Amino acid sequence: MHAIITTTGKDRVGIIAGVANAAAERNLNIVDLSQTLMDNFFTMIMRVELPQAADGTPVDMGELQEHLAATGEQLGVMVRIQAEDLFTAMNEI
Repeated sequence: MHAIITTTGKDRVGIIAGVANAAAERNLNIVDLSQTLMDNFFTMIMRVELPQAADGTPVDMGELQEHLAATGEQLGVMVRIQAEDLFTAMNEI
């Protein structure tokens, strides 16, 4: 299963590294990443592969969101995670 991590906020050093490290701490594999900077406003979309527990238990998306949000707070940006299917459905025209 894949998920989309979005990060937005004022640009500063270490945002990509911080979010990537937070993802690695939860064993998320980054499979694609896009980032842009507009007038000192940073935006990143990261596609990650979610780990599967040996017993087939789904990943706790609430816990992942809390972990990433806390990282974002430390970095001064907003970080969110959504299942890829949900993200796609919400962003289709």
